[in-house]
Amino acid sequence: MKATLKGLFFVLFPLFLGVLSLSIGRFEVDFTVQVQILLSQFMDIEQTWTDMEEAAVIQLRLPRVILAILIGGGLSIAGAALQGMFANPLVSPDILGVSAGAGFGAALGILLFGHGFSTQIIALITGMLAIGITFLVGGFKKEMPIFMMVLAGVVTSALFQAFISLIKFVADPEEKLPSITYWLMGSLGTASYYDILIGAPFIIIGMVILLVLRWRINILSLSEEEAKSLGISVAKTRWLVIFAATIITASAVSIAGIIGWVGLIIPHIARMLVGNNNRFVLPVSISIGGSYLLIIDNLARTLTPAEIPLSILTAIVGAPFFAYLLMRTGGGWK
Repeated sequence: MKATLKGLFFVLFPLFLGVLSLSIGRFEVDFTVQVQILLSQFMDIEQTWTDMEEAAVIQLRLPRVILAILIGGGLSIAGAALQGMFANPLVSPDILGVSAGAGFGAALGILLFGHGFSTQIIALITGMLAIGITFLVGGFKKEMPIFMMVLAGVVTSALFQAFISLIKFVADPEEKLPSITYWLMGSLGTASYYDILIGAPFIIIGMVILLVLRWRINILSLSEEEAKSLGISVAKTRWLVIFAATIITASAVSIAGIIGWVGLIIPHIARMLVGNNNRFVLPVSISIGGSYLLIIDNLARTLTPAEIPLSILTAIVGAPFFAYLLMRTGGGWK
């Protein structure tokens, strides 16, 4: 019964925050009015609100809330899966170079085609390329020292960051450059239903794959011989996890830019709440990550007159928290 209530809480909490977030913004919409607007999309309700209020809730805030929950949850489960697979708390899509690789692909896509499906595909391809380079440099072995993985990720990130700088150098300084620069800092300011249409399927597919594999990720933390003795195809499972984490990260980056720290920090919070069993860590990471990024986005669009890029706020919150974890655990896995 207690476990059921916990599960229900983790399902409902981001949804509750999402509904609450629809009434937050510079243009105030009363909460009861906002609920009526939402219900009117499915029921025949007499209109007592203005068209501007409806546009603010349905056209501006609702797609932003949906994407914040999806991207936050997606980045969190991707980070949790990679940390579980390598049994190391320092691994994340950012450290492995996926974010930088997908960022380069998305910046290239914006330069050539603008925002759209082509940009999504290019980001996905370059994200896969980046993680391939990381494993090629570091050597894809379960017993690989973590510093080799980190160093390989640093090399890959530096390479694609240089490519991003090249894109910014050749971009039109009047039109393309400001768009690419601001977008790379992470923002949901241009969120739309079109972004949901082209990005959500990739994120959801990746999340479903990781949820299906979550019990196998526990086994991957064992030695390769033990995993094989339990009937698990180690190489196949690892590449499925990597593929799922990459398509989530690449899709998130192509929609909202590079949002750091989420995939690194949120899995730690999930483990504090439910332990190290990835059967529970991964779904809980989705809930906490979606809620966290939603709160960060609410702060980004309300703290100052000009919207604050998401990566600034996630770093302000994430860096001190990670420093606390390092001092508490000494960088070990608990």
